[in-house]
Amino acid sequence: MAESTTTAEHPDQRLAKGARSRASIARHAADVASVEGLTGVSIGRLATDLGISKSGIATLFGTKEALQVAAVRVAREAFVERVIAPSLAEPRGLPRLRALIDRWFDHITDPTFPGGCFRVATIAEFDSKPGPVRDAIAEDRRDWLAFLAKQIRQAQEEGHLRTRTPEATAFELDAVISAANTAHQMGDTTGVSTARTIVESLLD
Repeated sequence: MAESTTTAEHPDQRLAKGARSRASIARHAADVASVEGLTGVSIGRLATDLGISKSGIATLFGTKEALQVAAVRVAREAFVERVIAPSLAEPRGLPRLRALIDRWFDHITDPTFPGGCFRVATIAEFDSKPGPVRDAIAEDRRDWLAFLAKQIRQAQEEGHLRTRTPEATAFELDAVISAANTAHQMGDTTGVSTARTIVESLLD
């Protein structure tokens, strides 16, 4: 008797397919959140948008909260890929810091997400709502400010910047460029150029 064949997927293929589906859904969740906030992200909403079953999304993520956390992580990965990773190829010190800031501004003027900078769009929404979503947002913000302060400190060590508290400068840069994002999203044509001028004064 001839050996029977099967069209069943290999377990590894199913895992890979599930990972791709999860990544695609989480990315759409981040797109939605950048415009409508993370509260606008739900299993039902994404099922309708993507034309898939709610049970399929629930199988991959479990809860709305887990889906929201996944959106935060996708946005973090997108920021790292577009802004941070390419900047690390620049020489340590002010050249790297300037490259980082230039790409950060590009991330605002040509946004990765339809609602602009994901971090700015969502941080105020959950700043007073304890839970895993707030924890994920807070962790991302802490990590980003710590990374930014590290780049400033290295620029100081190379003699490119005056001695000043790196954490304070990182906080100021984040506040100014976040404000530039808001201005850009609101149609303020001078907001980004004003922010660039302030940034130059901080790096003087």
